[in-house]
Amino acid sequence: MFKSLLPSPFSIALLLTVVTFVLAWITTASHSSGWSRGVELLNFWQQGLWETKLLAFAIQMMLMLVLGHVLALTKPIDRFIGYATQYCNTTANAALIVTFLTICTSLFNWGLGLIFGAILARKVGEHAVKRGVTLNYSLIGAAGYSGLMVWHGGISGTASIMAAEDNHISNMMDGISGSDQLSQFPSNISMSDTIFGAMNSVTIIVLLVVLPLFMYWLGKRSQETTNLPSIQKELVLNSEVGVQGAERLDRSFHFALFFGLVLLTYSGYVAAIGYPEKGLGFITPNFINLILLGLCLSLHGSIKSFLSGVDRAIGGTAGILIQFPLYFGIMGIMKHSGMVQDMANYFSEISSDLTFPLYTFFSSGVVNIFVPSGGGQWTIQGPIIIKAAAELGVDLPKAIMALSYGDQLTNMLQPFWALPLLGITGLKAKSILPYTLALMVVGSFIFAAVLLLF
Repeated sequence: MFKSLLPSPFSIALLLTVVTFVLAWITTASHSSGWSRGVELLNFWQQGLWETKLLAFAIQMMLMLVLGHVLALTKPIDRFIGYATQYCNTTANAALIVTFLTICTSLFNWGLGLIFGAILARKVGEHAVKRGVTLNYSLIGAAGYSGLMVWHGGISGTASIMAAEDNHISNMMDGISGSDQLSQFPSNISMSDTIFGAMNSVTIIVLLVVLPLFMYWLGKRSQETTNLPSIQKELVLNSEVGVQGAERLDRSFHFALFFGLVLLTYSGYVAAIGYPEKGLGFITPNFINLILLGLCLSLHGSIKSFLSGVDRAIGGTAGILIQFPLYFGIMGIMKHSGMVQDMANYFSEISSDLTFPLYTFFSSGVVNIFVPSGGGQWTIQGPIIIKAAAELGVDLPKAIMALSYGDQLTNMLQPFWALPLLGITGLKAKSILPYTLALMVVGSFIFAAVLLLF
């Protein structure tokens, strides 16, 4: 249904650009008018479009998705998936196991969780075919996508890792708030207060318990289907043999393992040095990508296998590459025209310190339907919630997590990030949508309750 109602995500980004341009022209004050006003807004758009720091962030997110995908294609991950599928002999058991493992993986890295869940769901389907077992494969596919409803509360959560970078908050609010107001914002907000804070820790525990049990309950009551996949022999990459000359270096297990272990050892050193000074603030997109690169090189077994994995994974980054700059341009218009200030004032007027996190949560869920990107959404909505939260005296880490929860919740409704899973499993979006919507309803109650209780 939603595929017929909504155009492509890129078209949505273009439409949002036009809507933002028109709203800025109508609602914000300026010394310019007519043609000059249009040129002024286009200049604001271009400033955001090519902003160096934001483009660097887009590359970081592309690497995170690619490396997570490449890691999911390694033989150790494949062997683990094969072991897990042995216990997936009924729809209920399979739904519980796939949901739990996918959530755990996605809390580590969203890209890895997305591909891991897809391959795990596929393997469960193939396991059923081999043993003549009937399963509700659509439910299993939805279970493999469940990680996208928790990822923003994990260590690769975009809003939290961006907020933890040195001077990110102060730089983001510079130009939006006056110099007298800028001092009320911290330089950055550590992940100790967001991802690893008490509220999010409780949320993760509740999700890890409730969501797998809910999917188990659905599995007990669902009808078996016959849309199981055909057996696919190769879902992981295998190194070729019989090479000669210098190409042996590309196929060398020890060469790849050596560099992988060097990167992992250095990552441990960075963590050991950074934690006493910054707490968990050392966890940045660059740090996460460094660990992922080290794991990929160590576990793939050769440089050739690693590069083949990159070739296979790189197509999934097209949406980030082409859409993120458009969201940065939208943010440029909102920031420089004064729209952010106006929206923050509106939220401050209609909210209290109790209701503001809920307003943020639900509005973030709506925005994610049109901006299916945690990084793009933080760029657009982050300054608004930070400014309004500061004016209302709301805890800033709580406001960030409220945005994160809303962003991840409606991934169960927005099919953009499901495309890799659908391609791997062979399922249609309409097949998994009823079950992902059920997950979204359960998740909305959990997130809202946590925001009210803490």
